[in-house]
Amino acid sequence: MMKAKPILEENMMRLYSIIQPQCLIVADLGCSSGPNTLQLLSNVINIIDTITCKLNLKLPVFQFFLNDLFGNDFNSIIKSLPQFLESLEENKGHNFGPCFINATPGSFYKRLFPDNSIHLVHSSYSLHWLSQAPKELVNKENAHLTSTSPPAMHRAYLEQFQKDFKLFLKLRSQEVVGGGGMVLTLFGRENTRDIRTAWTIIGTTLNDMVLENLIEEIKLESFNLPLYDPTIEEAKEVIEDEGSFTLQRLESVVLGWDGNINEDVDDEKNKLDINKRAQFITKYTRAATEPLLKAQFGEQVMDEFFLRFKNKIFQLMMDVEILEFPSLVISLIKNA
Repeated sequence: MMKAKPILEENMMRLYSIIQPQCLIVADLGCSSGPNTLQLLSNVINIIDTITCKLNLKLPVFQFFLNDLFGNDFNSIIKSLPQFLESLEENKGHNFGPCFINATPGSFYKRLFPDNSIHLVHSSYSLHWLSQAPKELVNKENAHLTSTSPPAMHRAYLEQFQKDFKLFLKLRSQEVVGGGGMVLTLFGRENTRDIRTAWTIIGTTLNDMVLENLIEEIKLESFNLPLYDPTIEEAKEVIEDEGSFTLQRLESVVLGWDGNINEDVDDEKNKLDINKRAQFITKYTRAATEPLLKAQFGEQVMDEFFLRFKNKIFQLMMDVEILEFPSLVISLIKNA
């Protein structure tokens, strides 16, 4: 996310003023697989290139660990590496040193790396995923939190987020070197009742399909997406309570649902039409949620489900024009 890039630069400038490693080790947690998977690597290398030029230092060796769950398509990432590395060498010239890139499958709610081995941890739009949905919830008509969800459900999801985020911080504190950093971006929200996200549209789409007997009602009643979008206050409270990191920045940034689709387009005439925007939103939502939905409702209904989802997004964009959500951008420093 481009709006998080200045915060990443700030964190790395501070890191490099304290630690000037011969080999800079960076972990990207929840890297996914797609056209933007390697963007962080380019950003980090460019930032360090600028910093070392200012300080008249030699570029370090780079080592990147790309992490996601075992089902992630790491093969497609690996196949894209030769072109990526060739482009780096062309752009950076002979002064550019070795760059090692490793796949690290596993849940970031467990240990991933040896003690005191990582200089920078990055995670973009992954930490709103919980380790599991709260158990024994009664939320029959909704697949996720909505403004009509009972207070007990809000409490249960908040408690699960607090437990998971605290565990995440504890695990990373063991892996990050003293003075190392973390830059985390995740979906957030302004307040408990202000909840209108793509997750809500998933719930209404599922309900429609239940009413048309395309999905079994009992399957919807037992389904809850393991997602929680925290407020600034909720995230800050966990960070301070866990205590391993100093909070450098915690900001809320409002973005459109179609995110970076037009980030490089300034001319209004060149902006994509609503149908293409709805397709873009549907594509990234499907990539993130289809494994869970398919496991619960079956592969045979997925195409129909996401067609209906896209149509609902299209209609919302026709009615509202701009669909926005808050994102939390968090910059942390590991206490020595």
